[in-house]
Amino acid sequence: MVDAPETAEGWFSLHDFRTIDWDAWRDAPERERERALDEAAAFLADREALVDAEEGDSAVFSMLGHEADLLFVHFRPELDDLDAIERSFESTAFAEYTERTYSYVSVTEVSGYVSDEYFEDPESVDPGIRRYIEGKLTPDMPDDAYVCFYPMSKRRGPEHNWYDLSYEERADLMEGHGDIGREYAGKVRQVIASSVGLDDWEWGVTLFSNDPVELKDIVYEMRFDESTSKYGEFGSFYIGRRFPPSDLDAVLAGDPVPTSEHGGGDGHHGDHAHGDGHAHDHGGASDDGDEGHHGDDADEDEADIRDALADLDVYAGQPHGEDVYAVVVYSEADVETLTEEVDGLAESFDHYDTHVRTSVYEGDGEHAVVSLWDTQSAADTAAGFLTDLPEVTRKAGEREEGWGTMGMFYTVKPEYRDDFVETFAEVGDLLAEMDGHVETDLLANVDDENDMFIASQWESKEDAMAFFRSDAFGDTVSWGRDVLADKPRHVFLA
Repeated sequence: MVDAPETAEGWFSLHDFRTIDWDAWRDAPERERERALDEAAAFLADREALVDAEEGDSAVFSMLGHEADLLFVHFRPELDDLDAIERSFESTAFAEYTERTYSYVSVTEVSGYVSDEYFEDPESVDPGIRRYIEGKLTPDMPDDAYVCFYPMSKRRGPEHNWYDLSYEERADLMEGHGDIGREYAGKVRQVIASSVGLDDWEWGVTLFSNDPVELKDIVYEMRFDESTSKYGEFGSFYIGRRFPPSDLDAVLAGDPVPTSEHGGGDGHHGDHAHGDGHAHDHGGASDDGDEGHHGDDADEDEADIRDALADLDVYAGQPHGEDVYAVVVYSEADVETLTEEVDGLAESFDHYDTHVRTSVYEGDGEHAVVSLWDTQSAADTAAGFLTDLPEVTRKAGEREEGWGTMGMFYTVKPEYRDDFVETFAEVGDLLAEMDGHVETDLLANVDDENDMFIASQWESKEDAMAFFRSDAFGDTVSWGRDVLADKPRHVFLA
């Protein structure tokens, strides 16, 4: 008998597909429809807010095609949790207007194909690999994304039987399969859940992306992989778009959702699950567009910064998605411990083409971990791992007050390093006298002391812009051209 890979299980998953009885809905009195909507929206918001559990995630999606109108997805630590959710929904008035057309029960899983060491000696596993595996077992769902779900099994035919292959052959094929998936890091998020003994197929696959074409592309490309072309069998595919529970009335009215993207709604997106309840951090992305590149205000801020810095020959990225994005977290851990953890995490990040680098920058108080990525979505995903580092106090941009999206990198010629540090101290004295300045820190890369990172916090964007446009800043940049090994680079914090 061939060897079976070891597996580890995480959260149980329920995919609940529903159609709406549109005739019954249209014929119902307005008062009954309003009561049904209120009950359903509250029920779904409470599931997202985890009022029924300490861990897990829930989401609702508007589905395309004839198979379903709505999809409810729930992740919970125990199967009994899903059973309770399933039955409690049936007690709502809204359930009377729906009919379940399909469902799928599974449990998140990783196997020895990912890491033999995780099963043989978990303590010796690289911290980055361990976080990667734990993220697979306890997944969350992006707040605003398209979803694609499909069940699949491995073929057991007379010519091609997956389960007759040796462990080494299967591991080889899965490694190639995983290489394709890693090409979509930051573009597609995958949740793989085993359903052997739980449902009709062997796995349920749930894909999330902000771009539905990426969902098509990853499935298409994997069709040419041998593990799929010879050994994959698939059920039906389902496609939909997530919306907040408060938009359920818009879905039933035939309006575009999420309403926040189409000029509708009244700000309810944060009333329940995305407000004071369970915080869907999802890798640091902001629901409301307060930081990074979300929303018109952020785009205007970036344009203003680019214009001001370009005049001084400081690179500040290109518009429309061509920037390098930075995630910065601050930690009070000692620098040796932090560096050891980050080295493991950076090694895992290097599997992804969108990863530029991740480094520890040592400061006088807190230390910074700076992770640079080619795309906003990849940076957002990385943020979820970075915030799990030891003694992390905050992510850059998370202060309640002020405006702090400035992140400036300098590579100093070794012979001028001391001069650069002294000049920074002088500029720091100048900054302390400027209106609206909160703090500015100089940190040095522990692996390259000539690689410097400066982060600033201001009371407002206008205060920061005043400094960018000042003669003092211009003089400093001009002086820097003689002591820097490369053009100074400004990146936008994701």
